[in-house]
Amino acid sequence: MAENGKVILVLADGLRADTAMHEMGFLESAVAHGRASRRVMLCELPSLSRSLYHTIHTGLPPQVHGVISNDMVRTGEHDNLFSLARAAGLRTAAAAYSWFSELYNHTPFDPVMDREVDDESRTIQHGRFYKDGAFPDTELFRAADMLVRRFEPDYMLVHPMGCDHIGHLHGGESAIYKQTAANIDNLLALSAPGWLECGYQVLVTSDHGMDAEGWHGGTRQEVRAIPFYHLGVEEGRPVPETASQLSVAPTVLKLLGQPVPPSMTAPAL
Repeated sequence: MAENGKVILVLADGLRADTAMHEMGFLESAVAHGRASRRVMLCELPSLSRSLYHTIHTGLPPQVHGVISNDMVRTGEHDNLFSLARAAGLRTAAAAYSWFSELYNHTPFDPVMDREVDDESRTIQHGRFYKDGAFPDTELFRAADMLVRRFEPDYMLVHPMGCDHIGHLHGGESAIYKQTAANIDNLLALSAPGWLECGYQVLVTSDHGMDAEGWHGGTRQEVRAIPFYHLGVEEGRPVPETASQLSVAPTVLKLLGQPVPPSMTAPAL
């Protein structure tokens, strides 16, 4: 499929690369049949969520963009996928955790007034945000499908939290963690074909992995190695070279048909 200028990025929070390859049969079947490519990607450091949300959207490491702790509650100060899309006249949307509202709309997050956003003046124009880490992934995907059907965004973020939430409770090698990854794969099987039919390129990745003790933040392989799938390619395959997480933002911009700013120095995939 040719580049078509519309992208959905699925950011499965806390999903390890090895868990994705072992448990996500829909995605792996797409790779096996040439309908998706798959890479292993190394996340930046610290391997913390708020830091890496901004890294994924700016193409900058945390030491450069400055969000180096989950406790740094502020709006992002650099060009990012949402702001660049808006500057190009594209429509943006997100079904995501509240930290994305804080990074790209305003801080602090109001769990009543900021829960649902439909405001053309915002950086994320159409948002459905949740505050509870236990928010069901099934409901998150339903919100994402609603946003796609109702608003047809050009750039859309879909951010299920299940693997991260369960991983912290039970560890990244527990049976229930693996089952949660399989559930996200099933939700993708229900939604992604429709997104592709609507002309979207679909990317699936994570912010960080999860260790057996239920934590992340450091340098170990199980917290740094994450998957990167691209559905909508003409000849998909597993790519053996390890990719950098800094490549996510320029890849999205390339698929959107937008120029990559000089600040994003990693290559598009």
